[in-house]
Amino acid sequence: MSSSVAVFRSRPRARSLASADAGERWVQRRVGIAWGLLVLNVLTFDPGQSFLPIPDAVGKVITQAALPAALFVILTVNRKLIVRPNVFLCLVSLLAIEAIMTSLDADFLRSAGYRTFRLAEFVVALWLLTPYWGRRDLLLARCHLRAMAVVLASVLIGLVVAPGHALASGRLGGALWPIPPTQVAHYAAITIGIVVVLWLSGHQRGRVVLLVVTVAGIILLLTRTRTALVGMIAGIAIAGLSLIVASARVRKLFAVTGAVAAIAVMTFSSAVVTWLARGENEQQLVGLSGRTGFWGPILAFPRDRFQEIFGFGLSNESFNGVAIDSNWLASYVDQGLFGVVVCAAILVFLIVTAYFQPRSVQRALALFLITYCLVASFTEIGFTDATTYMLDLTVAASLLVPSVVGGGRSVD
Repeated sequence: MSSSVAVFRSRPRARSLASADAGERWVQRRVGIAWGLLVLNVLTFDPGQSFLPIPDAVGKVITQAALPAALFVILTVNRKLIVRPNVFLCLVSLLAIEAIMTSLDADFLRSAGYRTFRLAEFVVALWLLTPYWGRRDLLLARCHLRAMAVVLASVLIGLVVAPGHALASGRLGGALWPIPPTQVAHYAAITIGIVVVLWLSGHQRGRVVLLVVTVAGIILLLTRTRTALVGMIAGIAIAGLSLIVASARVRKLFAVTGAVAAIAVMTFSSAVVTWLARGENEQQLVGLSGRTGFWGPILAFPRDRFQEIFGFGLSNESFNGVAIDSNWLASYVDQGLFGVVVCAAILVFLIVTAYFQPRSVQRALALFLITYCLVASFTEIGFTDATTYMLDLTVAASLLVPSVVGGGRSVD
């Protein structure tokens, strides 16, 4: 009789556990969909570069509609509008608030107003995802990795189907969805770095890592983008050093990598230098491919006191029709000294927070992402607007908060 009662009680309990697991999987899927939509929103649509006849208006509508769609999906998993307080998003919110204030005085109110509204909407979406920070299953990091993999898969499809379009400029870009080579390199470098750090921490199998690193590495080399390569190497090195004391695998990798690098330098140094130079002379290399030529005029451009402190309002990060290609100068133009200080505060806060974290895969992943973004910030833009770099830093911040007890259940 007692055994029958025990069996009867275990069945409802088993059904409730199965239902809870199914609900948790559904929540994770929706968070992944929302994150994928955020990544789609920050993808650059370069008209005329795709082999598909995608009109410019259609491409922009797809990317712009992805953000409200992401907000809708997030609200289905966070119906109570629960947020988790954190310093990182408070600093990011300061950028959005300052952009709203500046846009009221912007010369191009319509464009600045739209970009400001988009940034505010983007920040709201990040706040509503904070209940899923600090999970032991690295939910946001895994979502970010999958989104990067999807983008790289589209690049590979474009390379196979239309290699002439994909390599039209001599550097690999998106031919299916028109993505500039520098962004393709960014996604490849982030993918390689995340899977390598997961492997160093014992959270990923070697065969999977080898396959991903091989494919993404080929993509990265075909883009011929030096910033992404240097940022990736620096990020993996810093992440590895954070694990080197506790991991024999990391020590072996550093030893093997050092030996291979020494042999490569002695054997293929001229080929490596030629590849890195990309046909540029010494003056062009010192000038960062012509980037520094107009940085002086940007700083010398006349401003009043308000514009010097708060900038001219969010723009397309260009000066006289030429891309600025520096996060710090773009921040100065759009949001003034205030934006530059907040960007620096974001990086300093994340670095200091990571320093005081115990050795773990979360800390190593965060250090990789922070280091990569820091290196890229000198020749790329991204911290003061809705961009992939902002998503990278959000993932890093989510890894540095205390773990949620129970892994983080639904907040419906």
